[in-house]
Amino acid sequence: MIDPRAIIDPSARISDDVEIGPWTIVGPDVEIGDGCSIASHVVLNGPTRLGRNNRIFQFATVGDATPAVVYKGEPTWLVVGDNNIIREGVTIHRGTIQDKGKTIIGNDNLLMAYVHVAHDCVVGDHVIMANNAGLGGHVEVGDWANFGGFAEVPPRRSIGAHAMIGGMSLVLKDVPAFVSVSGNPASAVGINVIGLKRRGYSDEVIRTLKEAYRMVYRSGLSLEQAIERLRGCAEQCSEVQAFVESIARSSVGIVRGRKGAERE
Repeated sequence: MIDPRAIIDPSARISDDVEIGPWTIVGPDVEIGDGCSIASHVVLNGPTRLGRNNRIFQFATVGDATPAVVYKGEPTWLVVGDNNIIREGVTIHRGTIQDKGKTIIGNDNLLMAYVHVAHDCVVGDHVIMANNAGLGGHVEVGDWANFGGFAEVPPRRSIGAHAMIGGMSLVLKDVPAFVSVSGNPASAVGINVIGLKRRGYSDEVIRTLKEAYRMVYRSGLSLEQAIERLRGCAEQCSEVQAFVESIARSSVGIVRGRKGAERE
């Protein structure tokens, strides 16, 4: 299952059924769980822990040290969950002690070719990042978020669950849960209706989220006033609750709308 041309550090812990292709390097303090498949020419550095059934394609570099100037070689981690697909040329860096000391990738994610995930990011579950999308350091990404190709997020931003980031967008502020954004700089264009329908959300929930979106983005109220008015609705609808909470906890402000950019 391990090609003899691969270079495996003796301290690496590899489950018996793992496949590793030729000319792949597995460094010290790497743990690879059951059912993983590592293609040729991959570099895995540690400390890194891979869960079960992950697939890593050729020329990916996973678990390397960050080039961030604050990093001075301290032992930090990359923790990857289960059932992730990491395509060609993806780079994922370990954390720094200036944050939580680890980068975290959840379960069932698809990182397409040349995606970059920087130090101390936390990526949830079922996230899709299309080719060349990138996350700066300390970015948090909620479950089911979707990134178009070449979308970029600078450090210390938050992307809410079920958000949609349009291709080639530059996201300078936090994106609330369920919201679609697009442009450079990115602006809000509405609720991610297509994504929600694909995931089986009811028309009633989608309609309620649209009303909540209009309260925040189109009512003319301040953000604090809009959140206060949505409190009652949030108690009745968990999706609106998630939307409101993602706005309330933003520390850098949320992506706002641009005249003529919004849609239903």
